[in-house]
Amino acid sequence: MKKPRISFEFFPPKTLEASFRLWDTVQTLAPLDPRFVSVTYGAGGTTRELTREAVSALHKATGLNVAAHLTCVDASRDETLAIAEQFALAGVSEIVALRGDPPKDAGGFVPHPDGFATSCELISALAETGKFTIRVGAYPEKHPEAADQKADIDWLKRKIDAGASEAITQFFFEAETFFRFRDACADAGISAAIIPGVLPIENWSGARKFALSCGAKVPGWLDDAFDKALRDNRHDLLATALATELCSELIEGGVEDLHFYTLNRPDLTRDICHALGVMPKVTLRDVA
Repeated sequence: MKKPRISFEFFPPKTLEASFRLWDTVQTLAPLDPRFVSVTYGAGGTTRELTREAVSALHKATGLNVAAHLTCVDASRDETLAIAEQFALAGVSEIVALRGDPPKDAGGFVPHPDGFATSCELISALAETGKFTIRVGAYPEKHPEAADQKADIDWLKRKIDAGASEAITQFFFEAETFFRFRDACADAGISAAIIPGVLPIENWSGARKFALSCGAKVPGWLDDAFDKALRDNRHDLLATALATELCSELIEGGVEDLHFYTLNRPDLTRDICHALGVMPKVTLRDVA
């Protein structure tokens, strides 16, 4: 089996303890030589400044290729592009451009009066600067706000046409879900790379709840499998085996890149990568 190229998603720390956990996560996963790592925004742009600080610190301290998430939520166009310019000045040339989730209890996304109304507008503005490689999100299953999956695919094509070079999918539980989506995208004329997003399941209850909120179908057999694994105290063993099998099926189906949602908990992700033949290659450079 061909070894995949890998990338990781982290989220910015909100506490000192979380900062240590992020650094531990980076130290554990950086030797696997990821193609890039991304740092998320919180819902409603709540971690905007934390994201900027984490991106700059990771880029400076580790030499990793760091991609910053950037959204349209609760900021004017000038404010959003100023943040992008700060990334560029810090040497960060990769952005994951998203519409973004509205603040909790907001009842839906409402554009800032002077802000970007859609992710396509944001992507186009970033592309015009000529300073960034732009990735976007994709939904292999219908987005909760979309009329149907065709609307999702049409919207993804608009994002690619606006200047994005790759897409990263929301997580899913069965390889066939991704393959159907990839084929539908190709039929729609999308030639950009679509990277499957993989969620190593640290906590089945939390993962299940998250899946339902973002429109990912939960197969019944997974509930049964995790119920039994929890009773037998084999949750992590099952999670590692399932994610490794999913990734293997994706690779056998022609996938060359995998993006892992680490939740800043690196052990399962590391073990899955090792099982796929991705072994340590580099070490973090010394930090003064």
